[in-house]
Amino acid sequence: MPSRTSPRLDARKKPRQARALATLDAIFEATIQVLLTDGPYRLTTTRVALRAGVSVGTMYQYFPNKQALFYALNERYMDTLAEKVETTCKARHGIPVRQMVEALLTTYWNAKMERPDVTQALYRAIAELDNGPLIEAFGRRVDAATTTMLSSASDAVFTDLPGVNLTLLTTIFGTVRNVFERNLPSTEAEAVREQLLLMCTAYLEAVSAQRTPGANPAALRCGCDAAATAS
Repeated sequence: MPSRTSPRLDARKKPRQARALATLDAIFEATIQVLLTDGPYRLTTTRVALRAGVSVGTMYQYFPNKQALFYALNERYMDTLAEKVETTCKARHGIPVRQMVEALLTTYWNAKMERPDVTQALYRAIAELDNGPLIEAFGRRVDAATTTMLSSASDAVFTDLPGVNLTLLTTIFGTVRNVFERNLPSTEAEAVREQLLLMCTAYLEAVSAQRTPGANPAALRCGCDAAATAS
């Protein structure tokens, strides 16, 4: 069977001047609105150009097809989301793990809920896009930020930090996405958020070893590993 050729996903033109950046913002906003009203399958670059108030020629200068447009929209969104998570994690080094989880969950939740229409639109566009590279890049950035934060917790240490971190993020990300897929009303969504915080906090407390004041994290991990081997 012949292999399918992937459509070109990179933008043709990188905006640098303020006017070009404004044009790109208008195109992205128009893409979101067309996605919400027409869905990903009926969306065309012509419809987006009309909604954005730009010519089809201008549209084509940036994006050769709608897959490239979807890719760029997702790339911008995920880059902004990763930056927010990184900033939150860097500011929470050395505090109790419960406060870390609350800050992480609040940041991710608020980012998704800040503009629910954008989140909904991007979820709709995923069916039209192979965004594996974007997800991998986002995952690497978030994993690095959260594992570094958790490793500095003042009151806990994790012998399998990568596994714990993966479980934590999968739980948070999956739950938040399900809230959108179910289109839950705000009261129910907020109830889920509170339960999610409780669940994540209880999980981290269950899998962590208590850290004594002044204890060396590496030494404590070694001690836990040795105890596990002996048992």
